[in-house]
Amino acid sequence: MQKLFLIDGHAMIYRAHYAFINRPLINSKGLNTSAITGFVRIIWDILKRYQPSHIGVCFDPQGDTFRHEFFPAYKANRDKQPEDITLAIPIVKEILAGFRIPVFEVPGYEADDIIGTLAKKAEAQGFEVYMVTPDKDYGQLVSKQIFMFKPGKQGEEEILGEAEILQKWEISRIDQVIDMLGLQG
Repeated sequence: MQKLFLIDGHAMIYRAHYAFINRPLINSKGLNTSAITGFVRIIWDILKRYQPSHIGVCFDPQGDTFRHEFFPAYKANRDKQPEDITLAIPIVKEILAGFRIPVFEVPGYEADDIIGTLAKKAEAQGFEVYMVTPDKDYGQLVSKQIFMFKPGKQGEEEILGEAEILQKWEISRIDQVIDMLGLQG
């Protein structure tokens, strides 16, 4: 069976950045490379350990998404993106180009939307799909062929299938994940 890894670019860059927050990696030019280094380590580990037949990284677009049309205050209370992350994103995209890993970024749609769409389409074509993200919202997409892949500390990732999601949320059906997320706010 072919394996597709879909990586939530922004979420994993944030995770990598904050993993080094107490001991940031600064290069000779004064650039904080924590997010870059951590992200590349994640990609490298996936390529070496899991040898996916297909891989892609999805990014949130700059500007508003279609959700802002329905709810103008969508994500209005979020903190501003740290400058080190803003500087890291184009460098990460250059590195991905060097690895020949496709980058998906669609104006008006978040990475979550892109990953959800690609995961379901790949599942329909018989792929085993791994959504690489720490974001619990992806649990609603898990199926017999779609898994959440949550990188952990020191390479101790967590792969969540249907049984693990049902147990984690104490629910009986995957479609109840969205209800639980709604109740949490």
